[in-house]
Amino acid sequence: MAKLGKRTAAAREAVDRKKLYTLDEAVALVKSNAKAKFDETIEVAINLGVDPRHADQMVRGVVALPNGTGRTARVAVFARDAKADEAKAAGADIVGAEELVDEVLKGNIDFDRCIATPDMMPLVGRLGKVLGPRNLMPNPKVGTVTPDVKTAVEAAKAGSVEFRVEKAGILHAGVGKASFDEAKLVENVKAFADAVQKAKPSGAKGTFIQRVALTSTMGPGVHVDVSSVQA
Repeated sequence: MAKLGKRTAAAREAVDRKKLYTLDEAVALVKSNAKAKFDETIEVAINLGVDPRHADQMVRGVVALPNGTGRTARVAVFARDAKADEAKAAGADIVGAEELVDEVLKGNIDFDRCIATPDMMPLVGRLGKVLGPRNLMPNPKVGTVTPDVKTAVEAAKAGSVEFRVEKAGILHAGVGKASFDEAKLVENVKAFADAVQKAKPSGAKGTFIQRVALTSTMGPGVHVDVSSVQA
């Protein structure tokens, strides 16, 4: 086993793996352990009581974090004519139709969020195998297939986070940066957890949000008391 660096070892020693920390305590601990030379992303992982293999237990949605994510997303919009102009005016980084589809099919995916107008979906549907695995495929359920491209682009730029449960029933999301004030990170985590709770599917039985953990890009995970997240 590779020997741990002093910083990593100290960070792990600071965390009691058997303890459930309150959200405030967890945020403070994760921030104190985020000592990399760059502004680490603070991430939340939530274990859900669902089996995503069943359609009625799929969990997905989008949430606008009250304090943003700390990074500016590159947004691509599939649109034509007036809607293309509207997307550009709203701040979209990449706008196109057939030519943009061709670029994506070639593997040129230089964006973090993808939006499409409804009339473009017959074209964009060809990109399912490319964008789907990257969780970038436009979907009306999360507001990324919409005629209101201005609102969708502005939301993506402002720090909205799209989430989708993985096969193991876990959700991951970045909820800010280590440079954020503790209060802002707490607010973002609660907003994210609230959005996940509201996305609870009809097929979910028993306890929905089972476990929560916080971590930074380079730091150890910290287990969080679920009740403090939902308060």
